[in-house]
Amino acid sequence: MHGHHFDPLAPLRTPADPACDVYLTGTVFLDIVFTGLDSAPVRGTESWARGMGSSPGGVANMATALARLGLRTSLAAAFGDDVYGDYCRESLERGEGIDLAFSHTVPGWHSPVTVSMAYEGERTMISHGHEAPPRPERAAASPSPGLGGAPNDPEAPDCPPPSRACVTSLAPGVGQDWIATAARHGSRVFADTGWDDTGRWDLGSLPDLTHCEAFLPNAEEAMRYTGRDCPRSAARALAERVPLAVVTLGAQGAYAVDSSSGETAELPAVPVDALDTTGAGDVFAAGFVTGSLAGWPLPDRLAFAGLTAALSVQEFGGSLSAPGWAEIAAWWRRVRPYDAAGTYAFLDPLLTGCGRPTALRRAVPTIGFGRGRPTA
Repeated sequence: MHGHHFDPLAPLRTPADPACDVYLTGTVFLDIVFTGLDSAPVRGTESWARGMGSSPGGVANMATALARLGLRTSLAAAFGDDVYGDYCRESLERGEGIDLAFSHTVPGWHSPVTVSMAYEGERTMISHGHEAPPRPERAAASPSPGLGGAPNDPEAPDCPPPSRACVTSLAPGVGQDWIATAARHGSRVFADTGWDDTGRWDLGSLPDLTHCEAFLPNAEEAMRYTGRDCPRSAARALAERVPLAVVTLGAQGAYAVDSSSGETAELPAVPVDALDTTGAGDVFAAGFVTGSLAGWPLPDRLAFAGLTAALSVQEFGGSLSAPGWAEIAAWWRRVRPYDAAGTYAFLDPLLTGCGRPTALRRAVPTIGFGRGRPTA
């Protein structure tokens, strides 16, 4: 499978399983990331960045992270019929082995673009895009909320393909009918959220939370949604609304509360030199989903999610910085003698069938070098 040959779910697979492990839908951006800036840009001056990378972004971050961990991933998204759109589609489908059967190309629509500047461990982003127009026969359907908060591709199927899991982002006041359908058909739903621009931070405005098995906000989002002043207390409050609350604490790691078993788990982050944190939350979620589908204990799922996120921030860009199993194995070979607590010992039996590293594709400064317009 496109170099992601290691299958973490191999021991669990049966002929009756759905063909798809994880289904997701959303907006694909072309990300252009500037790194190596010494400080924030100053008005009226020109800043030079020491590094730059381009890669598919937006929902592509999550899709790529899942596929690189060996999950059979299906993405419904709109692609522009410009060079950026061709590049993103080719990168995801041919490069990463992501199933785009439910995606479509929109004639005359340009790809959304995000320019991101990374400095002092933070990032500042500027995005531009227009919502993809629905096909004429679907235009009469209910209007969706615009690009900013829209997790939906207007052409995504109302009834998604059967899958073990779905990953989505919940936006205030935006119900996504497909989530209820997927949950009803047996998919496990994992969701994160974004900044609430309305400022209300009302959990009641996230109607699809009731269909979620796990909710994975960051500490700031969790505290605002629950009115608590501590992320752990916020996680406990969220666990009253959703079976599993996982709050990411950035450099401090992550904390999880499983309300069905009463279990809690906390893990510090893996110390790394962060080059670019774009997409780290997506990679964390992908690692957590992988461990959940593989049936691992909660502490192992948290440890694995944190590890995948830590490995991703050492590379440029969102999607193409996601680690594969070979990189996880290489990291474990280096670190194993020092893991006195046995936090990552669960990797040992897993990685026995995992080969030596094969080079993963990374973000490049430009696209379409020396080949003219790529053919679809």
